[in-house]
Amino acid sequence: MKYKAVITDYVWPNLNIEEKILNENNIQIIDANNFSKSELIKEVSDADAILFCFKEIDAEILEAAKVCKVASRYGIGVDNIDVKKCTELGIVVTNIPDYCLEEVSDHAISLILSLNRRVFDHWSLVKNGGWNDLNLDIPVLRLSESTLGIVGFGRIGKTISKRISSLGVKSIAYDPFHKIGDIVDGVEIVSFENLLMKSDFITIHVPLNKNTHHLFSKNEFNKMKNNAILVNCARGGLIDENAASEALFNGSIGGIGLDVIEDVSSNPKSALFDNQNVIITPHTAFFSKSSGEELQRRTSEEVIRVINGRIPENFINPEVEENSRIL
Repeated sequence: MKYKAVITDYVWPNLNIEEKILNENNIQIIDANNFSKSELIKEVSDADAILFCFKEIDAEILEAAKVCKVASRYGIGVDNIDVKKCTELGIVVTNIPDYCLEEVSDHAISLILSLNRRVFDHWSLVKNGGWNDLNLDIPVLRLSESTLGIVGFGRIGKTISKRISSLGVKSIAYDPFHKIGDIVDGVEIVSFENLLMKSDFITIHVPLNKNTHHLFSKNEFNKMKNNAILVNCARGGLIDENAASEALFNGSIGGIGLDVIEDVSSNPKSALFDNQNVIITPHTAFFSKSSGEELQRRTSEEVIRVINGRIPENFINPEVEENSRIL
């Protein structure tokens, strides 16, 4: 093989799709899914490409990758790679921002519906012998009388508003890249504060950075309706989980649904584990058989584009062209 690609980590059953696509283009793949950091540093020293999912790709790993041309993310967010260091070293960074729009949208909506209808609370009641102990003095909202606030009105936010409108839910949105008062795809753009006060449900779809870290904390929870449901399928650091736990305990908000939490260790902990009307899934909102296969294929195709000297479809650091190792 003429080229070498190291795959640092993945969560699907095998690398058959990558192997077929990359080998056909003279690229050997190295499965580093179970490598230690020191082993990975050694392996990337002569790699032309790095494909990564949840692995932290820091400056130490990147500096060891002396001939690497491209780092291709399996997924949307790139907060787990040092993009600035990549640009400095001449490494192109790519992602796949639109492979799971339906899946993430459906997951967020399912969390909203399950929390609003108290599905898991009622299931717990039934399996513990409480069929006749149902308490109807709880805030379950009629969807056609409800408002969804979407924080971040990009691809996923727009997909959610379209899908949930079929259930009669009105959507409003906050996005710093849209002017307040504008109507975008039939949805009114409002200020962040107005969204907090008006929404019965809120779903977050923004990247995690220094400006969005703990975007939702005590001050924001105090402005929300006391039966509001908050959903986050983006990044864990967007929510201050200690403040969220306190807000739930005090009745400042009504429920929280998460597909991500702040602690990304192998044995994560969260203050929210002890709260009622909380649903947490292990970062699976992106997944369906179709989305997984699409992700494997398109991530591999981005590697091929860059190694062949072509501009990738999804270019995270276009400024790297000035000193790219390949373009």
